[in-house]
Amino acid sequence: MKYASCSRENGRENVCTFVGANIDTSTDKVTGTASDINPGSVTGREIDTNPGSATGRGSDINPGSATGRDSDTNTGTATGRDSDINPGRVMDTNVGIKAGRGGRRLRKAWMIMLMAAALGLTGCGSGDGSSTSGSDTSSTSGSDTSSTSGSDAEGTSGSDTDTTSGSDAKTETVEVRMAYFPNITHAQALVMKNEGSLEEALGDGYEVSWTSFTAGSSEVEALFAQEIDIGYIGPVPAINGNVKSDGDVIVIANASDAGAVLVAAADSGISSVEDLDGKTVAIPQVGNTQHLCLLNLLSQNDLSPVSSGGTVEVVAVDNSNLQNMFDQGSVDAALVPEPWGTILTASDNVELVLDYQDIYYSGNYPVAVIVVRKDFLEEYPEVVETFLQVHIDTTDAINADLDGSVDAMIEEINNVTGNTYEKDVILSSFSRTTVTVELNEEALLEFADVSLAEGFIDELPDDSLVDLSILEGLLDDES
Repeated sequence: MKYASCSRENGRENVCTFVGANIDTSTDKVTGTASDINPGSVTGREIDTNPGSATGRGSDINPGSATGRDSDTNTGTATGRDSDINPGRVMDTNVGIKAGRGGRRLRKAWMIMLMAAALGLTGCGSGDGSSTSGSDTSSTSGSDTSSTSGSDAEGTSGSDTDTTSGSDAKTETVEVRMAYFPNITHAQALVMKNEGSLEEALGDGYEVSWTSFTAGSSEVEALFAQEIDIGYIGPVPAINGNVKSDGDVIVIANASDAGAVLVAAADSGISSVEDLDGKTVAIPQVGNTQHLCLLNLLSQNDLSPVSSGGTVEVVAVDNSNLQNMFDQGSVDAALVPEPWGTILTASDNVELVLDYQDIYYSGNYPVAVIVVRKDFLEEYPEVVETFLQVHIDTTDAINADLDGSVDAMIEEINNVTGNTYEKDVILSSFSRTTVTVELNEEALLEFADVSLAEGFIDELPDDSLVDLSILEGLLDDES
């Protein structure tokens, strides 16, 4: 059977005609050359419905169309290059792309189309409701409302309205990573962590984590690595961190003052700083607050450590090992923080040489301060303000009920270190330690001078070292 061809309009493929098409009913094949009625229609040299596949090279109207194999588990497989107006869409089976075991449906569709051509129904505009392009509401392209791409209303990509991607509103959890030492000079941190008061104050949307350190240098490294946001730390490491980070580590409040003593073996003959000449003196860590206090004392008494050509051997010893060191005669003296001063002097072979007020600045010097990373302060000022308010409240609570607060401190120290302290020992330690948010900036800056003189920093910190503006605003509001 043959049909007359129809002309194209303005060079566009708006006319749907089959030229020279033959139907071979014995093989169920349509052969010849088919024209493409509308974008998205299938053309090719041969379609064989019996084997269950469409072969040959299909028409590809637009660049970037999906090609290759469109799998259909029910009707077989379409192979070769399929025509596709829009990328990622599955072709409509009404135009004969899908074949295979459903070959009878395909053959029927072709027969209908050929009969329609014979009757002269050749005009098929691009807005035809039965085509596979344009704004077709029943096909799988255009503005299709049931497909899996484009502007689908129920799909899984594009501007889908029922998915959980892209424009969906989500609440971001802000991490607040705290640092502290398991030591009573960091009393507020111990109580705050034990009671969960910071978490409660921040509320939903914030996740608070606490990391314990035993060395200021390690905490500074964690600040540099942006693993810590806010930290309780000694004043000397805080100074070092500020200088070495070019002002990125900032002191925003004080935590405690004093809390350090100089002790010596009972049989050492040491009763003053001058007696340290030729002796071995222990400190907790090189470069920490107690170390600088010792260096300052030596300098005031015309002494210096062996490392600087002097006569005093300064060694770093973990506080928990000091009693053994004294028992063995390995050290003659030690400058230590509380509660170790109280613990050591409770033994028979260790005596007090200098009490807290004689160590530095008449006891009015910071032994623990609070630092924050500059970028965290700038991004989350409300978090820093909330934290400082909890810090103030916790300080007030400790000073109002030291007995009850010590219970929380002992429990938290035990949770972290496994060490259990007698309550009387901790209470006695606070007779030498002042829990306060007020910072003696003059004493802090003198620590910087000693740090520079001893070579721990290369330059003095600038005005970026301290920013008490949020703290002072909160204290003004309270008063």
